[in-house]
Amino acid sequence: MTKQLPDNFYEQIKPRLHKRIGREVRLARRVLDLGCGSCDLVKHLVVSYDQEVTGVDISGGSFPAKRHTPDGSHFHCLKRNAAHLSFASDGSADAVVSMWALHEMGKPRAILREAYRVLRWGGELFVIDFPRDSLAQRLWNEDYYRPDQVEAILQEAGFENVQSHLLEHGQVMWVRGWKPAHPDT
Repeated sequence: MTKQLPDNFYEQIKPRLHKRIGREVRLARRVLDLGCGSCDLVKHLVVSYDQEVTGVDISGGSFPAKRHTPDGSHFHCLKRNAAHLSFASDGSADAVVSMWALHEMGKPRAILREAYRVLRWGGELFVIDFPRDSLAQRLWNEDYYRPDQVEAILQEAGFENVQSHLLEHGQVMWVRGWKPAHPDT
């Protein structure tokens, strides 16, 4: 199936994925985007849902020079290691998203534990990435996780009710986990 897809497949579906992420986190006031790259998702969420969104990326090289939307809303893109989110206090995010970045992260377990720390009780984490044996692997020759591996990493970090499925002809992995509603539940 991957040979039938165009090489720009992921660029074509990116707006659709942004909209889907937006629908999932639309009720979250404070969103953290880990591995935000050029802050495209950050901008989309700020413009579409008027959320407080902070993007974090270890590189920072592709951040936009101007960090405001056409209507003047500001957004934050920070050059930071996602394993050490010292700027964020415990429970300060309503939702955490990582799109097309987990496979790039050198210490995914530490990063997901940190995401768990900054997520409020009852908050959700979404990991959207390329699965093993996908078109992405053929295009970029990188090592990707299987959905069950990401589920296990999220569970190790403390997330509950972890669910995963494949989207877009099996070329995108969508994994979701929740921080329990209360530490005693």
